[in-house]
Amino acid sequence: MMTTATPERMPALYLSHGAPPLADDPVWPGELAAWAADLPRPKAILMVSAHWEEAPLAIGATSRVPLVHDFWGFPEHYYQVTYDAPGAPALAEDVRKLLRGVGQPVQDVPDRGLDHGAYVPLVEMFPNADVPVLQVSMPTLAPQELMRIGRRLAPLRDEGVLIVGSGFFTHNLAALRHAGSGPPSWSSEFDDWGHRALGAQDIDGLLDFEHAAPAGRLAHPRTEHFAPLFVTLGAAESELGSQRSVIDGFWMGLAKRSVQFG
Repeated sequence: MMTTATPERMPALYLSHGAPPLADDPVWPGELAAWAADLPRPKAILMVSAHWEEAPLAIGATSRVPLVHDFWGFPEHYYQVTYDAPGAPALAEDVRKLLRGVGQPVQDVPDRGLDHGAYVPLVEMFPNADVPVLQVSMPTLAPQELMRIGRRLAPLRDEGVLIVGSGFFTHNLAALRHAGSGPPSWSSEFDDWGHRALGAQDIDGLLDFEHAAPAGRLAHPRTEHFAPLFVTLGAAESELGSQRSVIDGFWMGLAKRSVQFG
């Protein structure tokens, strides 16, 4: 009798994605590569990046997947990076069905490729670019709504899909200009609070992070880099107790904490 193998249930990730110069860091690329090596092999990757906000929720390129060089003023070699991952049309159709089935509007933006919040970490984690990738937008920054979207996408994990929320655990570039050596207090205090809140499964506190966390509004004067965490939390709601920080520490003063559920 022939049997069909069931894909391994994939973890759900929130990662701090860095900027194009991440590739030149002596430590961080190796941490991302080691993390990917410890993961089950994904059938496909679903990326939700801080750098794509569009409503209603948009599904990006599903055939040829270009890169969006959404940054300015960097040396030319950062614009020459390529990542020719295959598209994921079947995953896109599954996303449409899961979201439209509960009344979530969905649109297609077939020429929208991977922004740096998606491809910068993927280059380090899956350098062969041989796993199909789909990026979808955040239609809102409201934590509760993003968590609901994550819940709706959670069944994809049982189909071998790696769901990745890509942001930055602290993100205030303007305040960094006035910081001295080492991470500024607002970054380290928020990172410590977030680490403890995740460990305690304090979802109410995390949802209200702007008020509940020390320096919440200073660590995230605009919340788009913390927001992808809530998609991950929704997708992993049944396994919050499995949370672990895979990467921590700081990069140019920003907390690079990255977590795995499942």
